[in-house]
Formats: sequence, C-alpha cells, structure tokens
Amino acid sequence: MKKSILVASLLAIALTACGKKEGSTTVDADTVASAPAAAADFIASAAEAAVSNVEGAVSNIEAAAASK
Repeated sequence: MKKSILVASLLAIALTACGKKEGSTTVDADTVASAPAAAADFIASAAEAAVSNVEGAVSNIEAAAASK
C-alpha cells in the first residue's frame, strides 16, 4: 500500500514537471506608471465605502436607541 502511494505520487510529480512552461510576460511602462494611481483610487473608494457603512451602522444604532 505504501509503495503504491509512493509510486503514484512520484508519477504525479513527474507528469506535472513535464508540463508546458509559460514564457516570461512583459509589462509596458505605462502600466507600471499607472499602478500607484490605480491603487490609490482603489484605496480611496474602499475607504469611502467603509465610512458609508460605519455611518449607516451609527444611524441604525441611533434609531434603535431613539425607539426605546
């Protein structure tokens, strides 16, 4: 049983090692230059969404407290 598992795992490793290797990818300078701005935009929109969620939660808590 242990030998068959060993043989099967070695066969699986051998088959995956023989797979096609991908070539290197190239990135143009415009993509690299625009990455920080895109990241900043993403962070800003995520922060705005978080603030909106917190404000909504606060208003829900205030409404629940006022109804008591």
